[in-house]
Amino acid sequence: MTLLREGGVVAWRNLLNIRRNPGSLVTGVVQPVMFVLLLAYVFGGSLGGDAYREFLVAGILVQTLTFGTSLTAIGLANDLHKGLVDRFRSLPMSRMAVILGRTTSDLAVSALSVVVIVVCGLLIGWRVNGTLTEALAAFGLLLLFAFAVSWIGAVIGLTARSVEVAQSLGLIWLFPVTFVSGAFVSISAMPAPLAAVAEWNPVTATATAARELFGNAPPPGLAPPEGWPAENALLYSLLSSLVIIVLFASIALVQYRRINRR
Repeated sequence: MTLLREGGVVAWRNLLNIRRNPGSLVTGVVQPVMFVLLLAYVFGGSLGGDAYREFLVAGILVQTLTFGTSLTAIGLANDLHKGLVDRFRSLPMSRMAVILGRTTSDLAVSALSVVVIVVCGLLIGWRVNGTLTEALAAFGLLLLFAFAVSWIGAVIGLTARSVEVAQSLGLIWLFPVTFVSGAFVSISAMPAPLAAVAEWNPVTATATAARELFGNAPPPGLAPPEGWPAENALLYSLLSSLVIIVLFASIALVQYRRINRR
């Protein structure tokens, strides 16, 4: 409970900082709108029209939440190199609270991104064809995934030597992870090595599980994903998120302790 309370204080501080510097919300709010409109109307016409737009929204949701890790990386690197982490270190508080506060505040930004994408999706014709319970489960799964990948951003932010390096490292891995997946296209059309990676990519599983819960079937021109991860997309997505949290939270804590010893 002490850790949660201290992490909540740090998270609130981060949210107040976002309010004073709203430009940091560009990645979470403006970027998804651009991707929705570009992919829906530039590529959507040749990939299935209205049916592809329904298929697209879950992929945009997962991609945007994954890209949110850059916000975590930059935020932690900025706090580290401005000396704020040293001030936290002088206080009688948990080491994990600083990192937990950052990932929690970024989860709030991720929730805002989800709202923006849902509104854009409704405007372009996307609809939830499942039940309310299934839709809520889909949003919960997406936010769990966002919280999980934010710990990857935390490791990058604590490892980078400067804010600029954190920004570069926080973005360079995102494009292959999100595009070598089933978020936007069928993985059956990919070369065999890429298809194998995309099949086990947590981005693919999370997008597939969200589509199933939303009731959004793939358009006729896109073959549905196959294999164990696709057939058990919900389970695989949950397990992937939990493994990412445990693994990268442990690495982030070790890295934070190393910083404290510098």
